[in-house]
Amino acid sequence: MRKDNDLMLFSEDVFTYEVMREKMSKPAYKSFLKTIQEGTSLDPEVANSVAHAMKEWALEKGVTHYTHWFHPMTGGTAEKHDSFLATSTDCKLMVEFGGKELVQGEPDASSFPNGGIRETFEARGYTAWDFTSPAFVRDGILTIPTAFVSYTGEALDKKTPLLRSMDVINKQSLRILRLFGNETSKKVITTVGPEQEYFLIDKKYFNERKDLMFTGRTLFGAPAPKGQELDDHYFGSIKDRIKNYMNEVNKALWKLGVSAKTQHNEVAPGQFEIAPIFHTSNVATDHNQLVMDTLKKVALKYDLVCLLHEKPFAGVNGSGKHNNWSLSTDDGLNLLEPGTEPHENIQFLVFLAAIIKAVDTYPELLRLAASNIGNDHRLGANEAPPAIISIFLGDQLTDIIDQLEKGDLFQSKKGGELSMGATALPTIPKDNTDRNRTSPFAFTGNKFEFRMVASSLSIAGPNFVLNTIVADELAKIADELESKDDMIGSLRIILQNIVKEHKRIIFNGDGYSQGWVEEAAERGLPNIRSYVESTKSFIEEKSINVFEKHGVLSRREIESRYEIVLEQYISQMRIEALTAIEMLDKQMIPAIIEYITFLADSVNSVKAASSKASTIVQESLLEDISGMLEDLKNKTNNIKLSINTVKDIDDVYDKAYAYRYEVFTAMLEAREVADCLETMVGREFWPFPVYSEILFDL
Repeated sequence: MRKDNDLMLFSEDVFTYEVMREKMSKPAYKSFLKTIQEGTSLDPEVANSVAHAMKEWALEKGVTHYTHWFHPMTGGTAEKHDSFLATSTDCKLMVEFGGKELVQGEPDASSFPNGGIRETFEARGYTAWDFTSPAFVRDGILTIPTAFVSYTGEALDKKTPLLRSMDVINKQSLRILRLFGNETSKKVITTVGPEQEYFLIDKKYFNERKDLMFTGRTLFGAPAPKGQELDDHYFGSIKDRIKNYMNEVNKALWKLGVSAKTQHNEVAPGQFEIAPIFHTSNVATDHNQLVMDTLKKVALKYDLVCLLHEKPFAGVNGSGKHNNWSLSTDDGLNLLEPGTEPHENIQFLVFLAAIIKAVDTYPELLRLAASNIGNDHRLGANEAPPAIISIFLGDQLTDIIDQLEKGDLFQSKKGGELSMGATALPTIPKDNTDRNRTSPFAFTGNKFEFRMVASSLSIAGPNFVLNTIVADELAKIADELESKDDMIGSLRIILQNIVKEHKRIIFNGDGYSQGWVEEAAERGLPNIRSYVESTKSFIEEKSINVFEKHGVLSRREIESRYEIVLEQYISQMRIEALTAIEMLDKQMIPAIIEYITFLADSVNSVKAASSKASTIVQESLLEDISGMLEDLKNKTNNIKLSINTVKDIDDVYDKAYAYRYEVFTAMLEAREVADCLETMVGREFWPFPVYSEILFDL
């Protein structure tokens, strides 16, 4: 029966615990819950019971097919649909879906990125059910969240290392809690709330620009007369067309159990944001992939296209994804909640110190985890955090850190209240710390906001790195404390040493300022210029050691991922370069020639009509554009030459580096001339939509 209240749609298409309780036997249901809560192996008989209930539920919804839905190293998702049909021994058709089909699938592994783990002719791979992330029905298909591994057991996906890292941080966090006498918490989970930024443009403009179609960003485009300088789009009134789109996105996501909560206009024209409520890291990762997919699918219904690229348009803000990360217990304790007296909350300070040390020990790894090819266009600009990793703590926690460094804790700054200065307005409680939008890793009350994550990136990578490096530091603290009789006394020394050695990573100032770049260099903090250069951090021994030590990734898995990200970078850069060449050779240069011919004809026509008429303007413009056209043709040839220069480089890193600093530089030089010509050539001659149309015609 149709529900009138849209909120009642929430989880309508999700195989929830409530549905399971209704359709499974009581013993089987209790056994399955125990498996999830205690992290034990799944009993095959229970798997059969779950599969039967899932099949019956799906059939009631008219579903005929199911899929194991996974996250390959492409950064997107993948699925292969199988029907519930099977044949009996007497060759009769029957509907069948058991525990075997639920728990394990076998997609072809040969054509997914694998970094040399699999030969092309070796096709077998396995999907394994992630039973902590609920199944759902989408587009008439029963969709089962899974991990994806090779025939020999190596991770071929984004989810497997994330799930492993969640186990690791659970184990090490519990060791700390037990030292503080907590015997009631059975599990520690990492929670994430990823804010998603995106652009919307008219489909008609998207279809007329090959750069948007092939690369997700504009390779050319002069600034519009108006950009974002008036700040009038940010949090502004949402247009009806966009509001209707957002409403449909919300309903689609609510049905899938995705808690889409916040939506608003972002800074740049045509830019928006959607944010969910927190969830466990693996479910949040699944949900964010659904958010990105839903944003794109629903947009098409409104003759719109959703752009998730980090920098679709030059000159206005790009898009990021703020990864709000925290630690909580199964019985409701937020381990990053400072409390009213944080200087007395020693347990909180242990987790805080571990995070500070982890971030300072592995900043290059975090820089890599948050990045992709598109993020290079925005990191370091005055719209996104700098490429320099630092931590913002705010005045209160920084004051406590200063006290820890001195070996004592005696007081904590208070937030107080804030008077609004008018009797009609209430006095509001003031937080203990402000927010810092220029910080890449900022403490925001009871969580850390990893602000530099790329908008189109899967959040699995940033979170499995965070989980692993923090777990490693918690393990070191636990190792030391478990052998001490005077735990509190020993702990004060440990915290003091951590602060002294790693305080350099804390910075509460303006991350956009040149002064911070210089200060960070003096502190010894790395400033990695590009995504390509950050990839080296993945294969450093300290990175390999920390992942291998905790069983999150093996050396072979790490080396394969290193190869994959560089090969993907090379492929993406080559596509961008070839697209730029095609637009220049087949669209822009012919259009400019046509305009030059128009100007020349104008000069001749005017002269033929009257020997006294002036053609100074036409002749001057003709001369300027003709000279720039020659320059543009030369720079187009330079892009071609740069591609030929790098194609024979064998080493994958050296090749990617050459694409970044030779091919990309040649593209920028051509763009500079092309964008200038766009402002000079008559609009009716220019071969594709310009920024003023794309950004403002919604």
